[in-house]
Amino acid sequence: MKAQYDLSRLKSRRNPYASRLKTPVTMRLSEDVVAYFKQMATDTGLPYQNLINLYLRDCVAQQRKLQIQWPGKT
Repeated sequence: MKAQYDLSRLKSRRNPYASRLKTPVTMRLSEDVVAYFKQMATDTGLPYQNLINLYLRDCVAQQRKLQIQWPGKT
């Protein structure tokens, strides 16, 4: 291994993974929801944040829409 490398002739290029970067967000989740995903994390060995992200990505891929019917409204 060389002590120094000449990087002056390298050409720059865009990060090919830039479109896959994640955006940090702050969310308020119910304690039972967090506990559920933390338990799944323990069972699978994956971080619970990754599991939440995987679940939400699956919702996007399947085009799932939440159907809410409020009492008193039709």
